[in-house]
Parts: sequence; C-alpha cells; structure tokens
Amino acid sequence: MKLLILNGPNINLLGLREPDIYGKQSYAELLSFVKKACADAGVACECYQSNHEGDLVDKIQQAYGVFDGIVFNPAAYTHTSVAIHDALLAVGIPTVEVHLTDTQSREDYRKINYITPCCKATFQGLGFEGYARAIRFLASGAD
Repeated sequence: MKLLILNGPNINLLGLREPDIYGKQSYAELLSFVKKACADAGVACECYQSNHEGDLVDKIQQAYGVFDGIVFNPAAYTHTSVAIHDALLAVGIPTVEVHLTDTQSREDYRKINYITPCCKATFQGLGFEGYARAIRFLASGAD
C-alpha cells in the first residue's frame, strides 16, 4: 500500500504559525512523525505540501492509479475549495481528512467544510496523532 500525505497552505509554517493554536512542533517534525507512522503501519508514503490550490488539485489528479489512499490536511482550503472537493470525487481514491485543531470548535467560518463529504473519515483536534490514526485507518482497509 502507498499513501499520499497531502498538506495544504501554511502547514509548512508549523512551529512558527500561532504556536498557541497549532503547537510548537515544526513541519519537519510532522514529516518525521508521518514517515514513522507509515513505517509502523507497513505502508509506503510520499509527502507533499503546497500553499497553492491548483497545485493540490494537480497532485490529487496525479495520484490516480499511483496511490491507494490519501491522508489530507487541506488546511484553510477546507472551508473554501470546491475545486479540491471535485478533484477528490473525480479520482475516487480513499481519503481521510486530518486537522491539527478541532475546526468545529473554532471560528464560525471554519465550520464550513467542503472536504468531509469526499472522505472516508475525519480526525481533528488530535495534533500529529490525527495523521497516525488516518494512516492506520487507511492501512486497515476500513470503510
């Protein structure tokens, strides 16, 4: 099994960006954590991050026939991107949504979510652990 670990805008600034909300661990630490979680689950992975909506859409489209699942933190695009929603539906790759924080307990605009309907599961408010749970969920073949 091969997973695409996909991260949206500003995830590359972890540790710098609002550490009281997103924590003090860096993006490099997230990548190390994710790679270990994939190794522990016996799956291969490729990690990709972009601050650009079109790049994320392109990566989702390119994943077709290459990856068995996607672990996706769409970040702010969760609340705005019909294009990402449509790309996920188009490729039909089992996807699990991840958010470091609990978006439903934050600002009202963060309660709008275009990504959840395209996903098999969502893990939010668990910090890095949400990625590990998403990886295990996909590795288990759960629906």
